[in-house]
Amino acid sequence: MRKLPFLIVAGSFTAVGAAGAGAWHLFGPAPAQTAKAKSDKSELTTASIDTRAAKPGASAAPAEPAPRVQAVAAAPAAMPTAPAVEKRPTVAKPVCNNPNALGVSRTVQIDTTGGPGLGMSQYRDYDFLQPGEVVLTFDDGPWPVTTPAVLAALSAQCVQAVFFPIGKHATWHPAVLKQVIAAGHSVGTHTWSHQNLATKTPQEAKDEIERGISAITLMAGQPLSPFFRFPQLRQNAELKAYLAERNIAAFSIDIDSEDFRIHNAGKLVASVMEKLKKKGKGIILMHDLHKWSAAAVPDLLAQLKAGGYKVVHIRAKDTLPTIASYDAAIAAELQPVKTSNARPISNVIQTVD
Repeated sequence: MRKLPFLIVAGSFTAVGAAGAGAWHLFGPAPAQTAKAKSDKSELTTASIDTRAAKPGASAAPAEPAPRVQAVAAAPAAMPTAPAVEKRPTVAKPVCNNPNALGVSRTVQIDTTGGPGLGMSQYRDYDFLQPGEVVLTFDDGPWPVTTPAVLAALSAQCVQAVFFPIGKHATWHPAVLKQVIAAGHSVGTHTWSHQNLATKTPQEAKDEIERGISAITLMAGQPLSPFFRFPQLRQNAELKAYLAERNIAAFSIDIDSEDFRIHNAGKLVASVMEKLKKKGKGIILMHDLHKWSAAAVPDLLAQLKAGGYKVVHIRAKDTLPTIASYDAAIAAELQPVKTSNARPISNVIQTVD
């Protein structure tokens, strides 16, 4: 389904793209330049989200929880011919060589039909974690040095997590993305360029979502989990409904590490553990982009083990299909540019010694 030459071409863009990446992401995307054009402009927000970034617009956020989204109706059944082959993500079973590791206490499989929402900060339908259980999630990778450091820390404790990479980052660092997959972690998506989708028109938001899916799938070389997290957790009912149409689960959070503002590993761990003690369980949000976050993971895992907490790994029942038009657009963008006025190569490049 995917062609290997694209992976080779994408790798050649790593050095060029990465040069301007750090400043762009560490301080967040610039405000949107286009006006809203949505039929439903109300955001689904929480107090936790309010601390992360300013709301777009001046209207107050609704206090009620996210609306319940009905499952997408199945197409009429055709005459039976042969048993359907169930599409499942490739699942690696890592070998644990640490008898004292924190480990994974249980693995849950999510049927993403109808786009369920997970994470009690914004969704109330599926409270599936038991007291003392946590889910580890990492946004904004893949990134050199920091993502491998996170992977090493998780591996040392035989723990698996859910990663939400950014499309652009995946095209810059496909080898790092493949390390995440090879380690057996679940991989969802986090848009193409980490824009605040609540400030976009419906088409712009759809493009950000689908370009991210196509780019990450292309770089991964295999289908992804139908898991998605909104950048800055910003969304509205219309965007949530679009994920439902695509049968993509929306991930929110229970515990925000706030590693976007806490740049000290020790303070970061202390903050997470304090919040976890109050809530008793939850989906924890961190970022494998930041060096202080990567440095905090070993100590965080040690404190989770000491505190008697158990790690739950989430995987998907099915894989996420891409949309062909977005696949083609991403593939075309990754091709080297050849100008029409280029001179013959022998006139430009010559062996002189």
